[in-house]
Amino acid sequence: MAVSKGVLLGLGNPLLDLSTTCDKEFLDKYGLKANDAILAEDKHHVMYDELVEKYDVEYIAGGATQNSIRVAQWLLGTPEATSMFGCVGKDKYADKMREKAEEVGVHVNYLVTTEQPTGTCAVLLTDHNRSLCAYLAAANCYKKDHLVEPENWAVVEQAKVYYSGGFHLTVAPDAMLALAKHATEKEKTFCLNLSAPFLCEFFCDPMMNLMPCVDILFGNETECVAFAKKHEFGTEDIKEIAKKIAELPKENKKRSRTVIITQGKDPVITVTDGKVTEYPIHALGKDEIVDTNGAGDAFVGGFLSQLVQDKDEAECVRCGNYAANYIIKQSGVTLNDKPDFK
Repeated sequence: MAVSKGVLLGLGNPLLDLSTTCDKEFLDKYGLKANDAILAEDKHHVMYDELVEKYDVEYIAGGATQNSIRVAQWLLGTPEATSMFGCVGKDKYADKMREKAEEVGVHVNYLVTTEQPTGTCAVLLTDHNRSLCAYLAAANCYKKDHLVEPENWAVVEQAKVYYSGGFHLTVAPDAMLALAKHATEKEKTFCLNLSAPFLCEFFCDPMMNLMPCVDILFGNETECVAFAKKHEFGTEDIKEIAKKIAELPKENKKRSRTVIITQGKDPVITVTDGKVTEYPIHALGKDEIVDTNGAGDAFVGGFLSQLVQDKDEAECVRCGNYAANYIIKQSGVTLNDKPDFK
């Protein structure tokens, strides 16, 4: 089907990724875990300079939501089928990110601040694990006021699917809620990602304020268990947790909540209308894996690219797995080839 302009909108934290392979000693020095995602504390601020000095760093336009939107745009092909909102600084890093997003066809709606530099994220690869440490800087300055400006709200009204990574809950939960409520009122689709265990634990209130408007919830098995622990579900069984999340109160009663849990090399679990489905993935050989960072973001991008075309769940998941496998074979979320998803 023909894809309309602006059909998919993302709201999140645009970050420049500083990606490199490092050793466990470096992780330990800064109190980082091998497979985790955190926000930088004061002790981490010197880490970024050390990274650049000590390792061969690759600079990649990133941020979880922006990654997903770029992948979806790459798969859709129609110029400006997607839009991206977030905040950047007035600097060369922001220029580079804008260039990379527009290169693939994303319509960029950045709020630009002079108060902070563009945000960065250390992507530290050890074996096939990845540790993320994000210094939000300008990304932390996004304001709902920007979203509701008439020219920007016109972009919001044009979309039929909205996506936010959970990381933006630490920045502008009121802007996320404005999108979510609009989606509910207009019977559109609002999608949220759990994104990281710490968000489930420490940003529970803003997350649960959004939950009644969430039509599709994404997460991985680690985040899923963290959510269950916080809400005292009394189980670590992924299928049971997904069912319980799907059953949480929802404003739009005409449509049940779909929950989608990725599990690395294990099957993707979905819950729709109370039914649990497992979708096997095509596991890659160790020699094919270059970089697992961004695989989850790519899965979401692939899924959303089919969702906006009204494809069924199985096809959305199949494209999600295709996109994840493509990105795992690249260094960072880089989109060098034309997609051959059929």
